[in-house]
Amino acid sequence: MEQQVIPRAEHNISRQDISENALKVLYRLHKSGYNAYLVGGGVRDLLLGKQPKDFDIATNATPEQIKALFRNCRLVGRRFRLAHILFGREIIEVATFRGHHDSANANTESKRSEEGMLLRDNVYGSIDEDAERRDFTVNALYYNIADFSVVDFAGGINDIAERRLQLIGDPETRYREDPVRMLRAVRFAVKLDFSIAPESCDPIAQYGPLLKDIPAARLFEECLKLFLGGDGKSTFKMLADTQLLYPLFPLLKPLLQQWDEDAPELRFMLMALASTDKRVRGDQKVTPAFVFAALLWPLLEIKKDELLIELSLGEHDASAMAMNWLLDQQCKSVAIPKRFTTGIREIWQLQARLDRRFGKRAFQTFGHPRFRAAFDFLELRAKATQDKHLSELAQWWQQWQRSNEQGRNTMVRELNKNSGRSKSRRRPRKPKKTDS
Repeated sequence: MEQQVIPRAEHNISRQDISENALKVLYRLHKSGYNAYLVGGGVRDLLLGKQPKDFDIATNATPEQIKALFRNCRLVGRRFRLAHILFGREIIEVATFRGHHDSANANTESKRSEEGMLLRDNVYGSIDEDAERRDFTVNALYYNIADFSVVDFAGGINDIAERRLQLIGDPETRYREDPVRMLRAVRFAVKLDFSIAPESCDPIAQYGPLLKDIPAARLFEECLKLFLGGDGKSTFKMLADTQLLYPLFPLLKPLLQQWDEDAPELRFMLMALASTDKRVRGDQKVTPAFVFAALLWPLLEIKKDELLIELSLGEHDASAMAMNWLLDQQCKSVAIPKRFTTGIREIWQLQARLDRRFGKRAFQTFGHPRFRAAFDFLELRAKATQDKHLSELAQWWQQWQRSNEQGRNTMVRELNKNSGRSKSRRRPRKPKKTDS
């Protein structure tokens, strides 16, 4: 690869825009005689005038040498050994330059699967080799703390100017090495508002099924990046366009093959993702449980209706069985942790409880920890389906939240009155039997 050095006077990166803790790590490595570079997305985002979320560092120091320099360092990772340097809540990730596998020696470790996927990757090398090992040209940019220049190894500066995302190397080989690179391509393209170069995009349809070989737990972490980064709606659409959505959510394929944004099911999913995007951008709390509950809700409705007919079950039993089946099936592809599947179930269960408001039930439902998420879910359902009953129900709960306790008692009395219900009366006790 031919490198290009852009001196400080010819780029817009300022140390004032770099994390103080990242600078501490860079300076200590440099003063200790090691090469130290800010690398990857941090450099890319700074060149684009964006504030990076993370600041990653690359160096020729080994993980053990890095640990010896920093008392607040821990070594992590099995597939590739990394150093995490902790500054309170901020973690600066430091990676040793990666090398080529054909240069592996007795002190390095590498392993591939039969399909070409990298299983272990502890092969160290030079900065040139490290650049070749990176996924996209715009991520093969290095900010040198020694002279504040930017080193470009793969034409990343030009691709940034052209707003183009391009793989480094042969797409087949790179996608086989790590199929998650296809998900990263979609995520970066949406996040940066870049186009994916045709030679990098065209093979995705062929190699997308390789995602089935990725551990389900890792795909859950990728889903968090895809759908909770502030661009979930656009990412969802692009995943569908590239057919990458269906290795993640296989059960959605029959439902979404005929892509129709006027269909209530798809409209609901897109509205839920747009709502989550709005909360992320407003620095409001979001939970994966809400997103997964929304994406799987249409499937739950379909499965529940099937069980009601096939097994002649009651509404409650059919709903419970459908939830169990659906979450079990989904977790085979994306391993949703139990703390979130519990939240998903509660949001779903509360949809029925929100419709049962008589007596003390409204007060009990309102006191549930998941009430607000369930109410937001109900509002989106009402808007997506334009169902009159759901709209009236959502308005009722909206008024409930704005009322005080006296007003809420009045609302329940009026509900009972309008429904023709009267206060429940105790049945007279049966007389006790006496011995004759």
